[in-house]
Amino acid sequence: MAPPEGPRAPLEFGGPLGAAALLLLLPATMFHLLLAAHSGPARLLGPPASLPGLEALWSPRALLLWLAWLGLQAALYLLPARKVAEGQELKDKSRLRYPINGFQALVLTALLVGLGVSAGLPLGALPEMLLPLAFVATLTAFIFSLFLYMKAQVAPVSALAPGGISGNPIYDFFLGRELNPRICFFDFKYFCELRPGLIGWVLINLALLVKEAELRGSPSLAMWLVNGFQLLYVGDALWHEEAILTTMDITHDGFGFMLAFGDIAWVPFTYSLQAQFLLRHPQPLGLPMASAICLINAIGYYIFRGANSQKNTFRKNPSDPRVAGLETISTATGRKLLVSGWWGMVRHPNYLGDLIMALAWSLPCGVSHLLPYFYLLYFTALLVHREARDERQCLQKYGLAWQEYCRRVPYRIVPYIY
Repeated sequence: MAPPEGPRAPLEFGGPLGAAALLLLLPATMFHLLLAAHSGPARLLGPPASLPGLEALWSPRALLLWLAWLGLQAALYLLPARKVAEGQELKDKSRLRYPINGFQALVLTALLVGLGVSAGLPLGALPEMLLPLAFVATLTAFIFSLFLYMKAQVAPVSALAPGGISGNPIYDFFLGRELNPRICFFDFKYFCELRPGLIGWVLINLALLVKEAELRGSPSLAMWLVNGFQLLYVGDALWHEEAILTTMDITHDGFGFMLAFGDIAWVPFTYSLQAQFLLRHPQPLGLPMASAICLINAIGYYIFRGANSQKNTFRKNPSDPRVAGLETISTATGRKLLVSGWWGMVRHPNYLGDLIMALAWSLPCGVSHLLPYFYLLYFTALLVHREARDERQCLQKYGLAWQEYCRRVPYRIVPYIY
């Protein structure tokens, strides 16, 4: 099938060959991390101590549990929302509507899990099922991505994402052809972005905490910190769910394997790496060091939330008293760019806060192993790449105004460094 006519985004990730490599590399990396965290040496670099057989990967019980989890989150998505928000204007001038009930889903999930545990649900058994659960999640991502690719073949040209119309099936399968794939009002990308993976991450962390209590009598202070920091992060994302409607994932990227695998497999099984590491490699942590780590996380969260809230307030209402006094640059599109406040410090202060929090999540794991710091290393690479994508998009969209902004705010993420 010939690609549709119209503007195309430049190929990313090394084009079709890079996309094909990532289709294999991303799942392989996830399984390597799971195996390393469960092994004695816990080596980030180097091969795992042993490779699992098919019997260790495939489990009908894990498949049923995984499908039940997706079904539960889909059912919670369909419940009446506290608010229904409109997304950004699309090519055909329409706006999609989205239920804002992610935090509600988190609370209801917590209540259901609590009832299940009180009725005898063996939550502590979940850590032993992470490998087969990750396997069925990966299978789901491949099958789901194939469905999305086939669905996009009959979608109108106006519904396609600029990055997913290269005409190369592997590249388009990876990046995603359709921008907002839906059946009726169920939006697949929006659902996957914040629901099964993020809430699943919190559940896996909790199960690891419970398992540590079963093994050692009580959870360690390090495990409490990792659980608390990451619960705050997920709760914040779901409480401010509406803000995701203006992100590049929703407004620009198609929904293909990259986001599908990232949302439902990569996030819950690799972002819980610190808690997985601590279960099998306990780390002593005194109150003074724990207090210092809490301070680091609080600083990161303060920057992250302050920057995002300032941006979202300005986008909703530039006349809001909280942002009305900030300096701006006018653009040819009619929009304005903030050039003071958080966004006058660096171009992506929210990324800076994210990285500081990532460091705080890793520090409770000590410094004897590199493995718990994988998230920090990966997230640094991810945000640098995403920042470069943002730069290209903003330069194309705002032109001279963006060049002026870059002149006024020379540092991208870290002041005086990068």
